[in-house]
Amino acid sequence: HVQLVESGGGSVQAGGSLRLSCQVSDFPYRDSCVTWFRQAPGKSREGVAGIYFTGDINYADSVKGRFTVTRDNAKNTLYLQMNHLVPDDTAVSYCAAFRTLGGWGKTCPLVHDDYLFWGQGTQVTVS
Repeated sequence: HVQLVESGGGSVQAGGSLRLSCQVSDFPYRDSCVTWFRQAPGKSREGVAGIYFTGDINYADSVKGRFTVTRDNAKNTLYLQMNHLVPDDTAVSYCAAFRTLGGWGKTCPLVHDDYLFWGQGTQVTVS
């Protein structure tokens, strides 16, 4: 069955960096999106960055220029490199996936309702 497992969260001072990993199992990459979301205390879940199977990436405006998504197909792993972190980046970060079957073109949606499979989350704390 499909599994997504995040790792790499932790605590860091403002201005620092973290790299999150998402190990994806038993999920077909073709015609699919794998996307990072986050949820801060008392706030709704928001999309951060999603990558389509072709490699096209959609970033939220709040992280453009600071966060970078990459993918290692051989390891079935998605990464989120987060630089220049600020306290507002404090949140539980999740990776999620669904098969678009071309319905969204090459732009992965950053709306959580579209995603079927979710990881358990990893905490990111910036002080």
